[in-house]
Amino acid sequence: MDSLSDNALMLQVKEGQLDKLGLLFERYNKSLYGFFYRLTLDREISEDLVQNVFLRMMKYKHSYKGDGQFKTWMYHMARNLFADHYRKNKKMGYKEDVEVTDKYFRNENNAESNRIQREEMDLLQHAMNQLTFEKKEVLILSKYQEMRYKDIADLLGITESAVKVRIFRALKDLKMVYMQLEATPSAQ
Repeated sequence: MDSLSDNALMLQVKEGQLDKLGLLFERYNKSLYGFFYRLTLDREISEDLVQNVFLRMMKYKHSYKGDGQFKTWMYHMARNLFADHYRKNKKMGYKEDVEVTDKYFRNENNAESNRIQREEMDLLQHAMNQLTFEKKEVLILSKYQEMRYKDIADLLGITESAVKVRIFRALKDLKMVYMQLEATPSAQ
C-alpha cells in the first residue's frame, strides 16, 4: 500500500475518476473496519461507518490536497465520522460479538490454546474498554492500525513526542488494568 499511489488515486478521484475510490476501498476497508470495531465492538455499526467514510471521501474529495499521507487524511475523516456517530447516539454502546472476535483472532493451534488465546484477547479488550477514549484511540491507531507516530501526530494535531508520551502512558495504564483484571477473574 504505497502512500504515493494512494495519493495519486485520491487525486484522480478528486479530478472525477470516481471508480478509483473502489481501489482505495479495497485497500483500506478492512483496516477501517478494525479501527471502528475496536472502538464500538459492534459489527453492523462498524460496517456502516466504513461505508460512510468512503461516502464522505467522495463528498469532500475537493478538500484533498495530496501533500500529506492519504492514510492520515482518511483516518482524520474516520475520526470525525466516529465523533459524529458518538454525539448522535450519546453513548459508546459497547457490546461483545464473540463470532467476530473468534474469527479475527483464530489460529491453527489446538482447542485449548485457542481457548486460552481467546480468554487473553477478551481480557485485553475488556482492559482496553476501561481506558479513556483518548488512550484507547492512540493505542488502536499505533498498535492495531500500525500508523507511524508522525502520522498519528498529524492526525491528532500534536507533536510526535506528545504521541510517544500518550502511547507510553496508555500502555502503562493498559498493563495496570490488565493485571488487575487478571488478578480478579470475576471482573471479566
